[in-house]
Amino acid sequence: MTSNTLQPESANGQSHNREAGEYNGDHDFVSGESDSDGLHEQLEVVFDRNDSQRRRASLRPSIDRPSRPSSQRQRTSCFVHSLLETQSKNGQWTPSHEGQAVSRTADKDTPTPHDQNGETRHMQSRLLTKKQLSDMAFGIRELSKKLGHVRLLLKIRNVFLLTKAHDQKLIGHTRDVVEWLLRQKNAEGQTYTVWVEETMKENQTFDAKGIIEQDESYRDRLKYWTNELCRRKPHTFEICLALGGDGTVLYSSWLFQRVVPPVMSFALGSLGFLTKFDFDKYPSILERAFRDGVTVSLRLRFEATIMRCQCKEDGEAKKARDLVEEIIGEDSDDVTTHAPAGSHNILNDIVLDRGPNPTMSSIEVFGDEEHFTTVQADGVCVATPTGSTAYNLAAGGSLCHPDNPVILVTAIAPHTLSFRPIILPDTIVLRLGVPYDARASCWASFDGKERCELKPGDYVTISASRFPFPSVLPLDRKSEDWVDSISRTLNWNNRQRQKAFDDKKGGTK
Repeated sequence: MTSNTLQPESANGQSHNREAGEYNGDHDFVSGESDSDGLHEQLEVVFDRNDSQRRRASLRPSIDRPSRPSSQRQRTSCFVHSLLETQSKNGQWTPSHEGQAVSRTADKDTPTPHDQNGETRHMQSRLLTKKQLSDMAFGIRELSKKLGHVRLLLKIRNVFLLTKAHDQKLIGHTRDVVEWLLRQKNAEGQTYTVWVEETMKENQTFDAKGIIEQDESYRDRLKYWTNELCRRKPHTFEICLALGGDGTVLYSSWLFQRVVPPVMSFALGSLGFLTKFDFDKYPSILERAFRDGVTVSLRLRFEATIMRCQCKEDGEAKKARDLVEEIIGEDSDDVTTHAPAGSHNILNDIVLDRGPNPTMSSIEVFGDEEHFTTVQADGVCVATPTGSTAYNLAAGGSLCHPDNPVILVTAIAPHTLSFRPIILPDTIVLRLGVPYDARASCWASFDGKERCELKPGDYVTISASRFPFPSVLPLDRKSEDWVDSISRTLNWNNRQRQKAFDDKKGGTK
């Protein structure tokens, strides 16, 4: 068994100048930037001894390998290849419209806004070029495959606990986990710091004072997190323990909009597509995870940016403007037509619906530089592969394995019999907008949260996010058992087995 020990980013930024969650080299996984408190420690990657997909030759030292013979390739006699070589040497290439679009940003390159604290926001994926977006999505998929064959030995100091703050039974389970963690020590003999939601401080069921009375040292090791702390300092936590159902896991994705710590979810909800661990066995499960490491699966997330229509200085009426022209037509380069008004990273889906309006919605759908269609329906659901079993399924969309690099688009009660669900590559940039001549506005929601109104002229840009969602898997089950999940929760294709023919002679007539 071989291992690599990774150092955190140095102060001068020369060690790892990368975003959190990026892959560095052939075997090193850089889990993130180190915060100012120095809480982010080393991360060790251990390769699986039973990895059947590694070739034997790759396990031998390179010194034993014979040198590769020189290539004896000759020029091809194929007419097409000869033509390509000639054109390439003479520099006679003329870029096509598609080739030029590869180097353009996917959406209007408006000035990046600032948040409330004056900090510049990260580079949004909608402002990447087509090639950058494709490379990013491909890199995340390759990283996810590599992580499926390694164990990550996390140096855990700070444990983030997430549960339903209004469910008294789950709060009691949270207290049990907190007490257990406060009594434990890691391999170096160091204790854990446990973070719970700030609302637990005065919760009678949780009884924080009673926990501290058990041991005075617990006072400094029982801390409380807020939404602002999760947004500004996600590297404070080495692992997140989610106690609840799939909604609790989605809430963790909403809390950590950029960098997400590995999420270990315990099944205490209704269905359990995303919850992989049995809560009744949490002491042994956590002991093994902290001692032997974890296996992580990266779930694709989408980044959705709301683009608000801006009134022209000349007072031009909105009804005289054309959304199609402003997005893919002659006015597509005019950055004054729209301005960003918020961005969200989502794990399940983005839904545009008619909201309280009594009439159906009218929605324009664009893909890259093409106008796909105009939807007349109650709404449109754009889902990730993870969200295929949620609203997408209820609207009649396809079930999709989470490893598929796709975007699922499903109309909600369309006013036509021919609108079938469509599956698109995850490298495409979708834009869904309300036309200027629409009779009513639409409402957008992101993973069921942050519901907002889209007025005529507004649209939403949807693209693959640079920040995937790391889900912890059991060590003894490398696959996510997705088929088992849909069979168990949805009774997928569950029917009585057909009886065989009785072809024996003398059988009952």
